Amino acid sequence: MTPEQYVQDKAAASGSSFYYAFLFLPRERRAAITAFYAFCREVDDVVDEVHDPEVAAAKLAWWQGEVTQAFDGRPTHPVMQALLRHAGAFRILPGQLHSIIEGCRMDLRYDGYEDFAGLANYCHHVAGVVGEVSARIFGQQDEATTQYAHRLGLALQLTNIIRDVGEDALRGRVYLPQTELREYGVTPEDIAQRRYGAPFRSLMRFQAERAHRTYDEALALLPPADRRSQKPGLMMASIYRTLLREVEAADFQVLHQRIALTPLRKLWLAWKVQALGKM
Repeated sequence: MTPEQYVQDKAAASGSSFYYAFLFLPRERRAAITAFYAFCREVDDVVDEVHDPEVAAAKLAWWQGEVTQAFDGRPTHPVMQALLRHAGAFRILPGQLHSIIEGCRMDLRYDGYEDFAGLANYCHHVAGVVGEVSARIFGQQDEATTQYAHRLGLALQLTNIIRDVGEDALRGRVYLPQTELREYGVTPEDIAQRRYGAPFRSLMRFQAERAHRTYDEALALLPPADRRSQKPGLMMASIYRTLLREVEAADFQVLHQRIALTPLRKLWLAWKVQALGKM
């Protein structure tokens, strides 16, 4: 199996909404974003699938060394072999990949986030930097687009947190800020025990409103000169914001189920942005 086949299989097998945004890219950009996404999946899977924290920490340390070694011209993993072929053309830097690994390491030593500033710092590593790299691959021309990419990454991650709050609680992680849990009278145990009620729904409405504001802020930051090149990100915004509205329409019934869009609906939303420019 070639490195390109490996990363393609890794991206397709994930079933992620990101895959639909890649379909409309030119071949070289699609190959680059697929390799980058496969890297993100590899390091994220360490946290989600390795149950021994010490083993997971060792694996992340290995990936950190692999990134350094790869940019020294000696990649050994097929993901880094595939990604390194595009690093120069799209200005992908080792520090960006190290930052993403650090975000995964934050999950390993997770102890909750006291306030939104702490959560936003975590989101910077696992989503903002991902958005920054992706924007370059998509064809960024204006440096101001980096600020948009970070804001959009935050919006997408906040949507993930809302959708996955019940699933994450079963792993012992409640990403919602502790100050906000206390303000609305909700405990991590309430979430883990799937206790729906007025306080939980009020808390989640607050989270959704903030996510919607963040989408609006991100879109306002996108320079007109890059609106065309950044269509894949806009596709993601459309898909994830539609998902957020589905969660709202279901009255935040996210503790016992995972609300999702069908593949056909994701493809339709992506196509609308590509062909019609509509979100």
